[in-house]
Amino acid sequence: MSSKNDARAIRASILLAAGLASAACSPRPVPQVLSVAAAADLQFALDDLSRGFRAAHPGLDLRIAYGSSGNFFAQIQSQAPFDLFLSADVEYPRKLIQKGIGAPDSIFVYAVGRIAVWVPEHSPLDPATALKSGAIRHLAIANPQHAPYGRAAESAMRTLGVYDGLQSKLVLGENVAQTLEFVQSGAADAGIVALSLALAPAVRPQGRYWEIPLDAYPKMEQGGVILKDSAAARAFRSWMTAPEGVRVLQRYGFSLPGK
Repeated sequence: MSSKNDARAIRASILLAAGLASAACSPRPVPQVLSVAAAADLQFALDDLSRGFRAAHPGLDLRIAYGSSGNFFAQIQSQAPFDLFLSADVEYPRKLIQKGIGAPDSIFVYAVGRIAVWVPEHSPLDPATALKSGAIRHLAIANPQHAPYGRAAESAMRTLGVYDGLQSKLVLGENVAQTLEFVQSGAADAGIVALSLALAPAVRPQGRYWEIPLDAYPKMEQGGVILKDSAAARAFRSWMTAPEGVRVLQRYGFSLPGK
């Protein structure tokens, strides 16, 4: 009896080992990837907002690239592999739809952007009067050629009557996040940046800001479009525009559409 029991135990061990080996060799399900091209002003707000989305969708691999809306617009027309585009200007998504790119019913306005003058904490400049100060040697703004925040900065300077005196002192960032980096690094004395960046917890202790009045530049309606239609892309759009997503955006200084 002992030998039979031993034989059965051995066979059971072999079957168990074979089962474990088979399970180990079985391919794991590949997570679905959702690739998002997002305007640089969203860097901190979207990182904050996406944490909850990732927790609610553990099987989804959310990948976010930040940069200039104009550059993304050009890349998407050249078939860059993004599923969702979050622009700092709703006109870019609208132009994509006009060109037959993206889901026609998927355009949405998620926020209204605002700009601010930002100076380092140690700077002797007062951000509220910095644009009129002769002490500024270099002023950083995003490149107006492809960055909506750069166009807003240029428009505000013209409205405030300081553009002619500052034009030769401008340092152009590839996007509004790089604009902030120029001031942080000392490459510029001050910068006109997205209010959302000035309010970010990682940035706020480093400097001081003055919000430029909204009537000094055209309203910055920020919009998105689903480029490759999927349940995941629509879920992220819904998450972003739901009450919790809206609260996150408001914490970073974005106004609600229509207000």
